[in-house]
Amino acid sequence: MIGRLSGILLEKNPPQLLVDCQGVGYEVDVPMSTYYNLPQVGEKVVLFTHQAIREDAHLLFGFGNAEERAVFRQLIKITGIGARMALSLLSGMTIADLAQAVTLQESGRLIKVPGIGKKTAERLLLELKGKLGADLGAAGGARAVPDAQSDILNALLALGYSDKEALAALKSVPAGSGVSDGIKLALKALSKG
Repeated sequence: MIGRLSGILLEKNPPQLLVDCQGVGYEVDVPMSTYYNLPQVGEKVVLFTHQAIREDAHLLFGFGNAEERAVFRQLIKITGIGARMALSLLSGMTIADLAQAVTLQESGRLIKVPGIGKKTAERLLLELKGKLGADLGAAGGARAVPDAQSDILNALLALGYSDKEALAALKSVPAGSGVSDGIKLALKALSKG
């Protein structure tokens, strides 16, 4: 198995790269989170890889760090989640956001990713519970949110605010606030911003 590539970046055509490793060019598919952090064409690049061998293809997927690769491998173990969908998930949200969605069991955040429907999102949350939310959630900076704060966050998301806006507004809500008071305070913070 090919676990890591180190070479010169020859081409960048999202989501595919061409990496020259001492005369051999490897085609590697990467999530957009990795793509945005790549060096310029002609510079040295190091990617952690996952090789998938199928009857009709040998595919190589690359990641900027080992944590991203570990999450990818966890995702493709789930029935109905292929490599393309796993790449889409990692392109659409950070590992910390994914871990937080799993910890809080928020399917609404997963549905926003292209290709992820309600049933797939629920399956992901069920299969990843205790695997991603607990382990990588702590490493990725996701925090456990008390029930009232989770309800406030869901209300803000339902009102059309982005994850980033809702989480920022949630920080302005004092701990121990009730749901209705918390929503009012969060909306007040959002109107000032």
